[in-house]
Amino acid sequence: MLVKYLAPAIVAIGAASAQSASTCTVSGGTTTIHSQADATGLAKCKTIKGSVVVTKEVAGDFQLSGPQIITGDLKIENNPNINSVGSDTLEQIGGEFRLVETTQLNAVNMLKLNSVSKLTWQSIGNVPDMGMTQLNKVDEITISDSHLRNIDAINVTSIKSMNLDNNQFITKYEPAIKEITGDLTIQANGLDMEVGFPNLIWAMNMAISDVSKISFPSLQVVNGSARFDNNKFDSFSFPNLTETKTGDISFVGNENMQNLTFPKLTQVGGGLLVANNTELEEINGFPALQTVVGAIKLRGNFTEVKFPKLQSVRGAFDLSSTNDVTNDCKALAKMAPKTQGGNGEIEGTFDCQSNNEEANQDTSGKTGSGQGVTGGSSGSGSDKKDSGAAGLSVNAGLFLAAAGVLAQLLL
Repeated sequence: MLVKYLAPAIVAIGAASAQSASTCTVSGGTTTIHSQADATGLAKCKTIKGSVVVTKEVAGDFQLSGPQIITGDLKIENNPNINSVGSDTLEQIGGEFRLVETTQLNAVNMLKLNSVSKLTWQSIGNVPDMGMTQLNKVDEITISDSHLRNIDAINVTSIKSMNLDNNQFITKYEPAIKEITGDLTIQANGLDMEVGFPNLIWAMNMAISDVSKISFPSLQVVNGSARFDNNKFDSFSFPNLTETKTGDISFVGNENMQNLTFPKLTQVGGGLLVANNTELEEINGFPALQTVVGAIKLRGNFTEVKFPKLQSVRGAFDLSSTNDVTNDCKALAKMAPKTQGGNGEIEGTFDCQSNNEEANQDTSGKTGSGQGVTGGSSGSGSDKKDSGAAGLSVNAGLFLAAAGVLAQLLL
């Protein structure tokens, strides 16, 4: 028999109807909770069809007991008075679990919660742990400006996107994720943060900064771009990466990096940028690289630059070193555009300079004022129409900070 259930919270936004005592359908799609009493009034609703919004009027300890499923969102934001959020029954949130600007929050206790479509926690006060045993299903994650010590409760193998930033107490992260179908961003977390993705095989875009150790032993394909800028690791290796399909590979400002190795990489679908990594002296870790669809730009203190299998660069090739790479410049000049005396394997302009004291400062794409060998006729040949069409392709959402640098490679 159909029954009708009216909870105080639901009355606040209009009448609610249900098909049973355990399923509550909200008129207008949102239940607004102004007090703990409103939340208590939802105890008979095992399933809430719609979203739940907790207003800033709710203070102290907030408990939502009774509902097992919220088909929409659970949102608590801009609340300076709430101290804890808990539920001993909630298992699924079909939409977003949003905790934002809850500056006095010190605990989350939802031990049965295992499925959330989107998790957004930003500026959540002094919450030390996630207060969950495990999240088996999460599509999108943003955790920012938190005091969390770890996020081990997130136990998924496939995810759409993840953003971790400004979480000062997270110093190590090693998830079981095998696939990332959107963007991975990790930056400005705990001091000397260590990151490892031992099972990751396929990723769309990634941008990682401010880590001291990093490992991707199983990654085979990056569909978009991979950026590793301003890190503290002393070496980097993608032992099984074979290609980026459409995007760039970038290493900028990694001041301790001495080794860079891509033993199986055959194609970069965008551009290759290595700049201002002051301890990196040798570019010889690309033994299988054949094709770069965009441009190659190298800036640093190089003593050796070798690409033994390189056959095609559709954009420009622009190298500048503070040290003497004259012999390598001569070897690479054979690939320059025909207008610069090469065989045309490099379709854009070719420029290669030794002994440029400003090499590490120049990441703009312009040639420096150093002296040394310049491939062809000084890098100003007539193939600009080709290099302009085949420069670095940049994912602006992830890599806005370096977009100006990469864009210059299109010139």
